[in-house]
Amino acid sequence: MYGNLDIITIGESLIELSSDKSLSTAETFTKYYGGDTLAVAIAALRSNSKVGYITKVKNDGFGQYLLDCWQSEGLDSGQVRFSDLQNGIYFTGQNNNKVEMQFYRKKTAASALCIEDIDFEYIKTAKYIFATAFVQSLSLGCREVVKEVFKFAKENGIHVGYYPNFRHTDLLLDEAKEMFEEIKEYIDTIFINTKDDLLFETESPDNLLAKLADIQLEKALIIKNNEGIWASNRTEVSFVKIPEFEPVDLTGYTSAIIGAFISSRIKGESMIDSIRYANILGLMQASKTGAVRSIPKRSEVLEVMEKYYG
Repeated sequence: MYGNLDIITIGESLIELSSDKSLSTAETFTKYYGGDTLAVAIAALRSNSKVGYITKVKNDGFGQYLLDCWQSEGLDSGQVRFSDLQNGIYFTGQNNNKVEMQFYRKKTAASALCIEDIDFEYIKTAKYIFATAFVQSLSLGCREVVKEVFKFAKENGIHVGYYPNFRHTDLLLDEAKEMFEEIKEYIDTIFINTKDDLLFETESPDNLLAKLADIQLEKALIIKNNEGIWASNRTEVSFVKIPEFEPVDLTGYTSAIIGAFISSRIKGESMIDSIRYANILGLMQASKTGAVRSIPKRSEVLEVMEKYYG
């Protein structure tokens, strides 16, 4: 029998190799892991939620490293499958106070995920299902997985969250719109960072909220870097200003905020308190290097929140 979970995320795991030097001069790299839905999962997990992760990895040294890390975190990886394809890798470096990134993620193990890999009884154990546009873009199989899991979740009263980060894919606008249209009716809450938005073609949170309301996506979290975070439901819109700060590394910043917000809402915290918590966790995450390595634990976030919000 499966245990009950708060959240299940579906996605791609990557090996992260990072340095505080430029990629051209670095001689050593620190090994960790990353991936957009994985960062959401770990942010929620470190916020004291029970989280499961669905993906495929190659059964090699890197794959074993990923599984060992997830087990030590307490991430439920019982539904992780194996593939003969490689594990994705990305490198990050620092060059004149700017983050350099180089990805090697073509035809990775995660792209081999298909509907036959999904145990729908496992999906039933969660309160919340989350995936991103990048997962959809990995392959036709991944696209089908997101659609069918979202549909199943909706039919079974499980909350569906979605982040349409199409700007980080190679998709044309028409392809992105087609992918979004096929899952739109199943989404309960949509998460958008205005710098990543490709679908709605506006950087104005007010305009974005109006467009989302027009298509009946009234539960939303909108992030505008250096300005603020807006959250809406059918009756109210809440806003928290992002304090001025100099980020060290924004890799995984949006995903960390999403995971923190979901975890807080599942705990029953108010919308404004959930945004405040997510805001501080995001600031702390972006103040260090690494997409996942830098995500703080809930106790650390609460301590900093006290200084900001009292």
